[in-house]
Amino acid sequence: MRLPLLALLARGPAHGYELKQDLEQMLGSAYPQPNVGQIYVTLGRLEKSGLIEGEDVEQAGRPNKKVYHLTDAGRTALSAWFDEPEDEPRVRDEFFMKLALAPRTGLADQIALINKQRRQYLTTMRSLSKLAAAENRDNRIAHLLIEGAMLHLQADLDWLERCQEELEELE
Repeated sequence: MRLPLLALLARGPAHGYELKQDLEQMLGSAYPQPNVGQIYVTLGRLEKSGLIEGEDVEQAGRPNKKVYHLTDAGRTALSAWFDEPEDEPRVRDEFFMKLALAPRTGLADQIALINKQRRQYLTTMRSLSKLAAAENRDNRIAHLLIEGAMLHLQADLDWLERCQEELEELE
C-alpha cells in the first residue's frame, strides 16, 4: 500500500479519503477495496519516514483535514519502485508446498488436493467473469486487472493438470 499511495501523491496533494477513492475508481471492484483506516496508518508511516509531508487544512463546519504531498525522498523512492522489476511470481507457492508435503504426512491425498484446488480456481474464474461483466466498460485498468487474474488462473489450471498427470504416472 505504501508505494501505490506515493504514486497517487506524485500527481498532487491529497487527503486519505481522496486517495482511497482514487484507488477504488482506478482499480474497480476486482481489486480488494482499501480500508480507509489502513490508508491513514500508512500515510502516518510514510510521513514519519520522510517520504511525504502532511499539512492540516481548515474546513468550515467540519474538522480539519490533513493533506499530504510527496517529498523529494518520496519521489526518489517512487522512481526506484518503478525502475525495479518484480521478482518471479509464485516461486513460493503455498499450494505446491501442501502438494509436496502431503505424502510425507499421510494426512492428505495429492490428487484430492489438486481437485479441491481446481474447484477453487474455477469458482474464482466464474466470480471474475461476473465481475468483468458488471464492471464499467470505460475502466480499462480494472478490466486489465481482471483479465490478468483470469489468465493467471488459466495458467494455474493448466499447471494443476500437469501436476496430476505427473503424479498419476508415478503410481
